[in-house]
Amino acid sequence: MPQASDTNRRIVLAERPYGQPDDNTLRLEITDIPTPGDGEMLVRTVYLSLDPYMRGRMNDAKSYAEPVPIGGVMTAQVVGQVVESNLEGYQAGDYVLNTSGWQDYALSTGKQVVNLGKRPDNPSWALGVLGMPGYTAYAGLLKIGKPKTGETVVVAAAAGPVGATVGQIAKLKGCRVVGVAGGPEKCEHVVKNLGFDACIDHRAADLAARLNDACPDGIDVYFENVGGKVLYAVLPLLNPFARIPVCGVVSWYNLQGLPDGPDMGPVIVGTLLRMKVRMQGFIIFDNFGPEVYSEFVQDMTGWLNDGSITYKEHVVEGLENAPAAFNQLLAGENFGKMVVKVD
Repeated sequence: MPQASDTNRRIVLAERPYGQPDDNTLRLEITDIPTPGDGEMLVRTVYLSLDPYMRGRMNDAKSYAEPVPIGGVMTAQVVGQVVESNLEGYQAGDYVLNTSGWQDYALSTGKQVVNLGKRPDNPSWALGVLGMPGYTAYAGLLKIGKPKTGETVVVAAAAGPVGATVGQIAKLKGCRVVGVAGGPEKCEHVVKNLGFDACIDHRAADLAARLNDACPDGIDVYFENVGGKVLYAVLPLLNPFARIPVCGVVSWYNLQGLPDGPDMGPVIVGTLLRMKVRMQGFIIFDNFGPEVYSEFVQDMTGWLNDGSITYKEHVVEGLENAPAAFNQLLAGENFGKMVVKVD
């Protein structure tokens, strides 16, 4: 179903999932396109970002942000284009970075909106390498991980938008970088195209042994966005005073309770104690201020322009395909930053 000029499609949370979202979790609705009032603008979605954090927003649980209400439009950043504006500083045709969620059209007062201009280069990149994922990689690695020349940095989900960027920045800082990714195709991309020193397939039965071989000097920084067996393989290799920035644990997002198997709590906490490890969770826009964001934009723009950073997108066509694509993302079946081309 293509985007229309006379109706608004929106995908709402129909019920809270128990485990993996299914066909009953989200519902597609057709509504009228809203009309902007004074101090408002109407924005048409062009690109919709899909990100793992959205799974947590489906739950009614204490978190860093309010859950999506039942019947509410699923939350997301989008790149859209202004259709009509009664808002100073925005004109019809402007591209904007907005937080209007999984829908074709939305009203905005300009709050939490960035004007990208009439003809931005690669507008969808504002949802990826020049947006929240890129900023997460940059600040998490440099401000929490604090890598030093010659250290070993291990990156989970290394072919994804955050992990790929973390590893490339770590290489620019003179580190040995080992990625962990799902499957030989992704691992080949991580080494050949992104410049990592090695990449381990997390599906391999001997994951821990392979990671040990790839990190002969131990691990100084582990960028955590997966959890599960990758974390367990990393723990014995952590060096004293290692740093672990934590921006996600996607392998655990669909758990219906505690994971099967032995209680790893004593191993995790014991390792943190004995190795004097710093492990810090962070939410990018809560932990870092505008001065860090300015540094990120300047550095990342320069790295992209001179070819130091390579970026890959996984584009899905059509808003109606967003729910299935989201489950692919949670299962690690995306290859690069996943965005939905809505129009």
